[in-house]
Amino acid sequence: MEYIKSPMNYIGNKYRIIGQIQRWFPKRIHTMVDLFCGGGDVAVNTAAEHIIANDINYHVIDIFKAFRERGLQETLYYIDETIRARSLSKENKEAYLEFRDYYNTSGNALDLYVLMCYSFNYQFRFNAAHEYNNPFGAGRSCFSDVMRENLIRMFDRLDAIEFESSDFTMLDLSGLGPGDFVYADPPYLLTCGSYNDGKRGFKGWSSSDDVRLFALLDQMNRQGVKFALSNVSHHKGKRHQALIDWKSDGGYHMHRINFNYDNCNYQANNKKNVTREVLITNY
Repeated sequence: MEYIKSPMNYIGNKYRIIGQIQRWFPKRIHTMVDLFCGGGDVAVNTAAEHIIANDINYHVIDIFKAFRERGLQETLYYIDETIRARSLSKENKEAYLEFRDYYNTSGNALDLYVLMCYSFNYQFRFNAAHEYNNPFGAGRSCFSDVMRENLIRMFDRLDAIEFESSDFTMLDLSGLGPGDFVYADPPYLLTCGSYNDGKRGFKGWSSSDDVRLFALLDQMNRQGVKFALSNVSHHKGKRHQALIDWKSDGGYHMHRINFNYDNCNYQANNKKNVTREVLITNY
């Protein structure tokens, strides 16, 4: 199967391992809820009658909504004209910084998408005032032909998705039941994602957040809803004991996922530093 890649390089995206995790997804899904959708790689590649994609980072959700509201042709035209008018390129740092200042005043969602295309590692980073502060992606970042194609291919799936932006505990999931499915890909407590540090304009992830998520998934289990949780059980010599205990106490199933955390200084030749990506299901 050929998967659609999000036109956004969101930290923690599952594109490289989506085939591995989806082999454990239910074959038939009525309503699918992606609690931490990020760049949308899982949501747009999952077959369901109804899909809800949620993320607390409303900036990203606003981009998806802007794509859908404007339509493909108007979106591409806006992107191309903004790049031309602002003289954005891999080499023009001054133009990037000027455009970043402009976005932090305007707050336009499509401007944020264009800005991200020329930023370091294509990442979304905000300061405590919710101002975009990612540095320039000198010599590397741009709205490439590949990103254009990814955006075009994703558009066909957007109309089937309901986008929400709230804390995962604020979603009303009381109406879910047998035949429905919840996928959770939260920030990992043990890994090095920059979204964990609480310094990017959004609250960091803590052990108490894990507890809240575990409680929500336990509730889904009581409602007869199938769920899958992505996480890591071991990382850099640390063991996520709370995760392991919760899995055992609930009688849930843990599946190993093959993923390499080179960007977190993971050293494969050091057994003490082995990272174990897992998917936990209640079915």
